[in-house]
Amino acid sequence: MRLAKPFIDVGVQTNQRASMLSFWGQTVGLEFEELLKVGGGTHQLRHQCNGSVFKLNHLRAPLQGQPKTGYQGLILAEDSVDEPVSMMDPDGNRVTLVPQGYDGIDQIAIELSVRSLAAHHQFLTEVLALEQISDRCYLWGETRLYVSENESQGYCDVMQGLGYRYLTAQVFDVDYEHGRALSLGATEGRGVVTLGETARISFIQDPDGNWIELSQRASLTGPLPS
Repeated sequence: MRLAKPFIDVGVQTNQRASMLSFWGQTVGLEFEELLKVGGGTHQLRHQCNGSVFKLNHLRAPLQGQPKTGYQGLILAEDSVDEPVSMMDPDGNRVTLVPQGYDGIDQIAIELSVRSLAAHHQFLTEVLALEQISDRCYLWGETRLYVSENESQGYCDVMQGLGYRYLTAQVFDVDYEHGRALSLGATEGRGVVTLGETARISFIQDPDGNWIELSQRASLTGPLPS
């Protein structure tokens, strides 16, 4: 997978706009970037996150009652801490601040709980072409993915719901990467669509149904194909 930037973005969904903005902006210290109205009663409040984009999606529709995804936590490298500090945001999402370089983390890491390490190893190394750097850690650009097996982890293919809901990889050619992923066994979440002159995107799903967005953003790759 040819990345247009070496950092993976993280998408969260919430019904608590004010308290979540306060937590992630003031308590965690992420810098607010812009507000995007993405349709369907959703406002995306984008924050800078060590080169990644933290997408705080506020939805008008109620999100309670939907199953949790396998995305369990976010780890951020932060100069202001001397040891790991874990917190929960107002929706119960775990975020951990760690010193720069802690366990090799210089940017961000994502904690993923899976039903089968073997199935995910195949998906991560063959479909996403990630580099495995330890038994349960994979490198996606400069973003780390920590994978743990949990026999009680459920299958969740529901996009809308509280918590960490999807990851975004910025790529140079979304049509190619989407087709390649499907040919190697990924499940299609949504086909490729163009969002004006801003981006061309699609979604695939991993073996547990977790959503991954593939995005060809014009600001990174140049004008989109007609």
